[in-house]
Amino acid sequence: MKISYKTYFNYRLKQVNFHGMLTYPLYVQVTFDRKAHFFKSYYFELFSKERYFLTVPGTGIAEGPGLLQVIGMETELIRLIIEKYKVDFSLEGFKNAYAYYSKDLCGELESGFLAYLYTFFYDEGLPALAETIKTAAKSSVAYDLVQDLKVALQKTIYEKLIANSFYYAPPYLPIYGFMKATKRWPMFFLTVMEWEQPETQSAFSTYLSNNYPEMDADAIIGKIKKGSS
Repeated sequence: MKISYKTYFNYRLKQVNFHGMLTYPLYVQVTFDRKAHFFKSYYFELFSKERYFLTVPGTGIAEGPGLLQVIGMETELIRLIIEKYKVDFSLEGFKNAYAYYSKDLCGELESGFLAYLYTFFYDEGLPALAETIKTAAKSSVAYDLVQDLKVALQKTIYEKLIANSFYYAPPYLPIYGFMKATKRWPMFFLTVMEWEQPETQSAFSTYLSNNYPEMDADAIIGKIKKGSS
């Protein structure tokens, strides 16, 4: 039976702000066996977040993802899922696969890493900094916060923060660093679909050996797999 799909702007809903532009929310429709499934675009929701719009004070720089890029990512993901499950396709199975494979792996690991940062600074007797980071994380990326902390903190505290993260936090720093080294702004994300490609994990192992030689690559990959499930 034929499987069809499309992305569309849902004009039945209120317009929303997409980085300074009013637009209707992006939705996806998948049709199979004369039945249709409608759902919100995961990537529209993801890239609508403030953290994906870069502004530099004192300059005219203001940059973020475009709607055509979001639509392109949705189309590619849907096509890959349909191809993967075409032999035994069902709308319910597609729904579950979409929810799983579309997930941004960096985002999935970030919340656990932020919880680690929060606890770390409280334990170091810096509760105001812990609370500041908790607030800043709503609009800033945790990886970028850590890069700024490298400049702002005493070297011993920063090195302790990184060393302890290997044991008490999910492997967010290496996966985000890898993603950032292989992608261009504003497409800073790594889906589960991408991660499960053998060539991606092979490239990540190489990145680990070059940047985190003290870490066990197999153990880290195991933690990432657990974090994505």
